Amino acid sequence: MIEVKNLRKTFKLSKKQQKLEKTKTKLKVAVDDLSFSVNKGEIYGLLGPNGAGKTTTLRIMASLIKADSGDAFIDGISVKENPGQVRSKIGFLTSELKLDDFFTPNYLFDYFGRLHGVDEKTLAERKIKLFDQFGIEPFKEVKVADLSTGMKQKVSLVISIIHDPQVIIFDEPTNGLDILTAKTVTDFLLTLKKEEKTIILSTHIFELVEKLCDRVGIIIYGQMRLSESVEDLLKVDRLENVFFKLFEEGMTSHV
Repeated sequence: MIEVKNLRKTFKLSKKQQKLEKTKTKLKVAVDDLSFSVNKGEIYGLLGPNGAGKTTTLRIMASLIKADSGDAFIDGISVKENPGQVRSKIGFLTSELKLDDFFTPNYLFDYFGRLHGVDEKTLAERKIKLFDQFGIEPFKEVKVADLSTGMKQKVSLVISIIHDPQVIIFDEPTNGLDILTAKTVTDFLLTLKKEEKTIILSTHIFELVEKLCDRVGIIIYGQMRLSESVEDLLKVDRLENVFFKLFEEGMTSHV
């Protein structure tokens, strides 16, 4: 359902950024010849430290930024050649999604639903279902500015899946959430899996990968260091131990 082939992405560094990163190099390689695939109905965990290239990879897959080279395919459709078709097939949730403070969840749901071309009957039905499931109903007419961080994340989540996409990309979906809201999100991911949705989940939380994911890809310095079944990995060692061993090897080779 998802196939990523030899993605590469570089960014120009300003003098200030060079100073912060303690480098004289003007180009930073964020993603370095990255390839992996995700099967239909699978939850695939993209695991790595901050700055590893996870978010850049997902943004390329969601057609928000362009790769320098390589391509990604969603259900056989090229992100490079047909970004519009890809956007219609995916739901993309990022912790950096900023909803307009002035509007209410009710208004935003309708607005984005119509942008996706969802018919009014289906839109109304999905709103009832999702608002009830995430406890948004009592807050549907409250302006975003007055919502808690957890409620904002819930609203962002339901907006990202208004059109009932088959492929869902979540970038750090539980980042900064309280325990109860995080559980609501993880439980919902398992519900989506039962509906045979294909999910790619970026995180740096080992327990989340072990609980939710069928397979995991470990990214270090923009490179895929490992892509395997979580179940098989756990038969050998804890995911945390596997990760830090690869991280230390990556640091040695990166110097």
